Amino acid sequence: MSDKVDKMLAQAFEFADEENFDDALRLYDLVLREEPDNINALVDKGVTLQNMGRIKQAIRTYDKALAISPNFLDAILNKGTALHSDQRYLEAIGCYDVALKIDKKCAMALAYKGLSLGEIGELQDAIKHFKKALSIDKDYDLANISKELAQDLLRSIKKKSKTQ
Repeated sequence: MSDKVDKMLAQAFEFADEENFDDALRLYDLVLREEPDNINALVDKGVTLQNMGRIKQAIRTYDKALAISPNFLDAILNKGTALHSDQRYLEAIGCYDVALKIDKKCAMALAYKGLSLGEIGELQDAIKHFKKALSIDKDYDLANISKELAQDLLRSIKKKSKTQ
């Protein structure tokens, strides 16, 4: 990777961080014209597209990254979050399962899988995944908050079924 590409990637990341998404995309595209297999540019472009609400384009961009590097964890996880955003929960869970085959202690994959499981009504399984994520990273806020919400929801469901 050239110094010029490094600078463009840093600038694109800064633009995206400032929510100047169009300029970020222009720079990612320039980098990809020079280095079509630049995995970091592809993943960051996907994240930018996802932040713009262009979920289907983001998924296609993650797929390009995964065609280059099938085990690139960031691309797998981000594709999962994009699929989740598109309400394709089972496909998202599939991504998280792939990520967990690569790194069985990936707290993020465990927590995100828990979120998708919760969306399809598998609350007890979701809670297990949140707990596993917390056993790896006890300070993981997403897992902790989601676990508490899922437990509350499960309790209210059980309480409602007892009163009926």
